[in-house]
This record gives sequence, structure tokens and C-alpha cells, in this order.
Amino acid sequence: MEAREKSLRIYDTKRTFFSKLSSTFTKMLTPTKTGINNFLISIKRNSVIKHYNLSVNAKDDEKKDALNKKFEESYSLYLESIDGLVIDTIYKRVKTDAASDFEKDALSKYYNVIHLKENDELEYKLRKQKYLLELDYNNVKELNKQKLLEAYNNLYLYEMEQIFKRLLKHYSMKLSERLTPMQKEEMYDKIFDTLEDYITNILPLKEVTDPELIKQCSLFETYEVGKLDQVDMLDKRMILLGISRKLFVHSLPLIVAEKCYIKLMRDTRNLIVDTKVPRKRENAYQLLLRMFEQYNNKLLAVKIYWDRPEQKNEYIRFSEKCKALEATRENGLKNYEINKQILYIREDMRKLEKYNDKYYRILQFYRNRLVNLGDMRAVKNSCTTGNYKAKKGIIRKGIIDGAAC
Repeated sequence: MEAREKSLRIYDTKRTFFSKLSSTFTKMLTPTKTGINNFLISIKRNSVIKHYNLSVNAKDDEKKDALNKKFEESYSLYLESIDGLVIDTIYKRVKTDAASDFEKDALSKYYNVIHLKENDELEYKLRKQKYLLELDYNNVKELNKQKLLEAYNNLYLYEMEQIFKRLLKHYSMKLSERLTPMQKEEMYDKIFDTLEDYITNILPLKEVTDPELIKQCSLFETYEVGKLDQVDMLDKRMILLGISRKLFVHSLPLIVAEKCYIKLMRDTRNLIVDTKVPRKRENAYQLLLRMFEQYNNKLLAVKIYWDRPEQKNEYIRFSEKCKALEATRENGLKNYEINKQILYIREDMRKLEKYNDKYYRILQFYRNRLVNLGDMRAVKNSCTTGNYKAKKGIIRKGIIDGAAC
């Protein structure tokens, strides 16, 4: 009788082990974001985190090499599993119009990366790694498991550091090739976009203690919101370059950073002479002065190799003038600022005048500015000297040539 009573006992199917196991397999076999692909990714993710920690903590060199190899193998398998999620699951859901906004956006970004393969194999590989890591990082955050996120963060930051450095180094090398003006512009844009991406999405995940870097990042954050005009965009890029001298000294070599500074100064000069809005022109001019100062202090001041010895000598003379000017700062800030403008303008004029009439518009702006600052005197465009009449004199320091009116 006891046996019969036991066989008639009713079980709550919601609480039994077998019902839970059945439910788990049902979820795994469902082709959704939480289906079998995500289950496989979880296994591969745990494996690569394990091998990464073993590799980092290994002390014996011979053992470390073997652990590094295992880590690289597990990392490749991990990325392949995320790639499978995109191809096998997300693509099918988008095709059947059953995808969420997250999945649609993910597939769109995936195709943008795939298109890179046609023109640049290395950039394609790096960008694809970056995309797959970001996709799973967002997935880990959505799981809301703090221990998993903390364990994954170290791996994520390590791999992202390598990817960003290799991307910047790749773009730097591309700039040294023979490129069309349009291709050069595209390469400069990629450098600045990569720097911005890193500072926006990766740097906040790290612990920053450098006071100067914190200050520069705070300046950058002021341009994170609102609509930016051309002056703001150039200022933002100047800040990015300043930060890059702290974070990417080797990945973005000095010679490439110098090219980026020269490009920004050229764009700012063009904006000064092209804009018809006085306020915008003045803002661009003030930005050019700050840009010129940063270029000299953060780049030329630490430059070791110069193309020609005379270039180094010219910079030494200019830096000595800056030091002499700095010593007069206590005598009056207003006079100091005026004299600093004059010094910067004259130094830039000295470089640009070598190109004959190529920069005549900005040179004329500089001359007018020097007149306003009291460093140059304006005279009439024509005057009579004896039996001759001189027209359209050329402004030099202090006076126009041949103009004795």
C-alpha cells in the first residue's frame, strides 16, 4: 500500500531538476540572442579569461610562452564563436524581420567592417576584432553579473589596447605612402576618429591618475555634447592630439603627430581667411594661437631628429625668444599677451613667406593684425617720390617699402 501511495505522489513540474534542464535546452536551441550561440560564446569566453589570467600571472618564461600560445588559441576560438552569432543568428533574425534594434544595428556595423576587406586586409582584421569584442562586451554588461564583468574587463582592455595601437600604427604607415589629397584627408580622419573612439569608450574604463591627462580629458568632454561648428571641431582635434602625446607615443610617432598638427594649422588658417563671420574669424584666430603654442611646446620641444640642422637652429632661436618673453610676464599680463601674439604671428609669417604667393591671404590677415597690435604701421597704397609714383606698397616690419609720403 505504501508503494502505491508513493507512485501516486504529484510533483510540481516548475521545481524539478528535469524540468529545469529541459527548459535550459529549449532556450539553448532557440535561435535568438540568448540561444545556443550565446551558450557557446559563454564557454569560449570563460576559457579565454582563464588562459589570459594564467598567462599574465606566469613567472617562468618558458611556461609563459606555452601559456601565451594557449591564450592566443582560445582567443581565436572565442572570436569565431561571436562571429558565428552574427552570421547564424542575427542575420537570420534580421532577414525574417524578427530582429531587435540592437541586432539590426549590430548587423549594419558588421557589414561596414566587412567592406574594408576589399581595400585593406590588415585594417579589416583589426576592425573586425574590435567589433566582435565590443559586441560581446555589451552582451556581458546586459547580463548584469558584476563578477563576470570584472573578470572580463581586464581581458577586454588588454585586447582593445593592442587593437587601437596597431590601428594607429597602421594609419601612420599609410600616411608615409604616396596618396592622393583625398586619400590623405581620409587617413587623417581615421586617425582622429580612432583617437576619439579610444578616449570616449576605452579610457573611461581605466584608472587615470595623471593630472594633466585628466585636465585634457575634461576639456575634451566639453565637446561631447551639443552641435559643434568648424572651430569647435578643430579645437577638439587639437585636444585629441595633445592627449595622444600621453597615450600613443610609439603608435602615433612624432613625425606623424607633426603632420597632424601641420594639417590642423593649415585648416585653421583657411578657416580664418574663408569665413565671412567676424566672430567666427576671431575664434579661429585665437584657436590658431593656442594650436601654435601647443605644437611648439608639446612636439617641437621634444623633437630629437630634424630633417635639416637649420630647422633645429630656427626653433632654438624661437624658444629663446619665448623664454625671454615669459620673463616679462610679471610686468603686465596685457602687454605680455600682445607681445606673445606678435611673436607667434611673426614666426608663422617667416615660415609661410617662403612659399611666395601661396599663403598671401593669411599673410595679409597677419599684417593687418600686426597693425592693430601696434607692431606695424599702415601707409597709403600710393605716394609720389620725385617724378615717380609708387603704387600698392608691400607692408614690411614697421613700414611699407618705398613709401616716403
